[in-house]
Order: sequence, then structure tokens, then C-alpha cells
Amino acid sequence: MVLYKCKDFYSTGELNMRCIIFANGEYGDILAYRKVIQEGNVILCADGGANYAYEMGLMPAYIIGDLDSIRPEVKEFYETCQVEFKKYSSHKDFTDMQLALDTALEQGVDEIIMLGTLGKGLDHTLANLYSGIDLVREGIKVSHYTPECWVHITNQDIVIEGSPGDIVSVITLTDETLGFSEIGFEYTPADARMEKSKPYAVSNVLTGQQGIIGMESGILAVFHYFK
Repeated sequence: MVLYKCKDFYSTGELNMRCIIFANGEYGDILAYRKVIQEGNVILCADGGANYAYEMGLMPAYIIGDLDSIRPEVKEFYETCQVEFKKYSSHKDFTDMQLALDTALEQGVDEIIMLGTLGKGLDHTLANLYSGIDLVREGIKVSHYTPECWVHITNQDIVIEGSPGDIVSVITLTDETLGFSEIGFEYTPADARMEKSKPYAVSNVLTGQQGIIGMESGILAVFHYFK
């Protein structure tokens, strides 16, 4: 197996620092992640997420967690490669992903893309989504990616680029989001108030190749399902 370090594998020449974090979740076709991974500058693995980085032939900067789900042969291999492990007790107050996010902040990143964070246990999915709230408030760009769906956590207007017929759902992660609007969709709310207890903005349809979601305050999770 050929493994690539981030500094060898990526050459973006961009000022912002993108971090890719592998979670121990569901992935499907690992080849479908190649383009997204190529947009990163540093790779972190939350415990068993290292199993998937290994399968993709990637060298993470850190492997973080209580190390109860990383396969023994993967752990041994990365130890041989002198990858740094940040091991925590299993009796900890935070999830492995939350600890990985803290490590990402220590690296001074501007953007975090999380993989394997959706679909494997609703409790972990929700925890992963809510873990982006404080990051967004600190000005970090946060998203979750699968080959079927891209989820953006945002407190700013966002442009969604896709194909006519793509499904886009929006929920508020804060108690309310004010000034909510959607342009370029089948349904076009304007200056609306979204409440966490009334998630009405689900399953909207992109009518062209681009849609704009606007807001004045709050934090949104925007789910873009590819057609």
C-alpha cells in the first residue's frame, strides 16, 4: 500500500487551511471521497476513522480518541509510520469526534470537512451536527460530506450549486433563525422566522443550477442531496 502524507498529497496554494476529519461511521464507496479529500491540507482521524484513511491510502497527522475501534493492524501500521496518537481514557466527557475537532482548532484551521459522521447511529449523527455550532460561531467553515449528501453548518448566507431537482432541506440548530429566505428553489420563503420546534423547510427542490439561502441570525444545517 502506498500512503500519502498531507503535505505530499495536497498542493492547493491557498491561504485557508482545510482539515479533513475521518469518523468511524458509514462511508460506502471510498473512491467517491477522493475529490473532497484532495481539497484538504491536513487529515485527522477520530479513532476508528483511521481504518478508512488506511483503506484510502492516506497518512493522517493525528489519530485521536480512546482507540477502541481502530483495527489492531491499522494501529500497528500507523505506529510504525510514526503517526502521532492522542489517546484518551474511555471514561471521557467528550466524543472522539469532539476531541478531533479540538485538535483541528489547535492546527489553526479555517475549514473542517467531516467524513463518516452521518448515518451510523442517530445519536452520533446529531452529536456531530451540533458539535459544529461553536466552531461556526468562531468563524470556522464546517461541513459533513457523503457521496449522497453534503451538509453545511452555517450562520451566513450560502450558495448551493447543483442540478435541477436536487433536494435541499434546512433546519435551524439554534432555537430560532431570523430573516430566513430561499431563492432558486420550488418554494421561496422570504424574511421568515424558523423555529427549532417547527422544521418546515425540508425537501425543497432546486430549480436551476444554483440556489441561495439567506439569513439574518441563527445557525442553520443545510442538507444538499445530490440528484
